[in-house]
Amino acid sequence: MFNYRTVQAEKLEFVPVATTDELASGQRLLIDIGDLSLAVFNIAGTYFAIADICTHDGGPLAEGELDGERIECPRHGGEFELATGKAVRPPAVEDIPAYPVRVEGDQVLVGVPVE
Repeated sequence: MFNYRTVQAEKLEFVPVATTDELASGQRLLIDIGDLSLAVFNIAGTYFAIADICTHDGGPLAEGELDGERIECPRHGGEFELATGKAVRPPAVEDIPAYPVRVEGDQVLVGVPVE
């Protein structure tokens, strides 16, 4: 999988997904942008976006338990870093896509690859 947070900004389209009031600290938001199903998180004022799919079995990931800046898959316990998408606990061994997030004014925007 790919960490889109490392892609140059001009190769991404930043799409508004919520306002900062709609995504308060400790909250998450499930969104679809085109064919992408994503989860956006606000962890103590830092925003993260990841694909809503566990690479272990293809199940949903976003409703898993958060532990700091990591998320645990609710199905089998695999764990991923929100910042990078890196798989850090089996049974997940393949990373998930992570996307850059920026805040402009009160808008939360997620960077997705330009097609």
